[in-house]
Amino acid sequence: MVKVLIYGAGAIGSFLAYLLSSGDEVNHAVDDVALLGRPGHMQEIGESGLQIKSSEGIKTIYFRHCFSQLNELSSSSFFPEVVVLCVKTHSLAAVSQEIEQSGLAGGRLKRAEFILLMNGMGNRERIDLPSDQVFEGITSIGVVFSEGGKIELKGRGKTIIESGISPETRQLFQERFAEKGFEIEFAENFRAQQWNKLFANAVINPITALTGKRNEVILCQDLRKTVEGVVEECVAAAALEGQRFDAGQVLDFVYSVASKTSSNISSMLQDVQKGNKTEIDSINGYIDRLGEKHGLKVPVNRTLYQLVKAREKRK
Repeated sequence: MVKVLIYGAGAIGSFLAYLLSSGDEVNHAVDDVALLGRPGHMQEIGESGLQIKSSEGIKTIYFRHCFSQLNELSSSSFFPEVVVLCVKTHSLAAVSQEIEQSGLAGGRLKRAEFILLMNGMGNRERIDLPSDQVFEGITSIGVVFSEGGKIELKGRGKTIIESGISPETRQLFQERFAEKGFEIEFAENFRAQQWNKLFANAVINPITALTGKRNEVILCQDLRKTVEGVVEECVAAAALEGQRFDAGQVLDFVYSVASKTSSNISSMLQDVQKGNKTEIDSINGYIDRLGEKHGLKVPVNRTLYQLVKAREKRK
């Protein structure tokens, strides 16, 4: 049985642990999926289980292995074959350093597959691990953190992962997601899927973070020119990277996402409200860097990027 470590078990990471679990939620603790997250959250899960609230009610899942530090994994009996990283993109460098300093990269994680399940682009370059062990993924599942040990499912979106992962890992994800009624895809052209996610994030995340409003604000007619500007610049940047999209179709897609998630509070708005660092560097900041690289003017993305960075620094 493939053993999985969720590294960064916050809202989405904790829910992914549930999706990949096989244990009986009442009588047996899950022992093939381990969580590594903030001490308070891990303590609550260890003592009282992970409580998941959804439109179907509340269920509680128990896990045998809950770590708050990587060295706790070193001294445990858990040997993960897959590590799913659900941390923020700006934390990847620190995570890479932590793995290296722990000695696990050359020990029990030496042959593990690492899946970077997170927003933004340019993430693979941020982590110092063997390239043949690192794969990327994106998800549109909406989950919010309620309090220690408790999360709430807000949206049942699709999860997409690069197709190059091992057959054993692929089978595990397919079976476990299907058991719980969630959709997963293993994409040959993952880069195109990643760009589609970036298009939506580049519009929705910074605008909601700056206005303090839910995703429905994107549908406001007063923002039409701004939304169009973000999309046109992103499509132009993608073309220079070898990925061609139709700007009109992308605009329709972005509005569709905003409409379907109109009542959602974006992850970037949540970060701003909590005073946390955002992932703007790997979203609009990524477009800004591509503009510099290719000599492409991206004034709308640059402005949104700079405004969110200034918002982050507000005391």
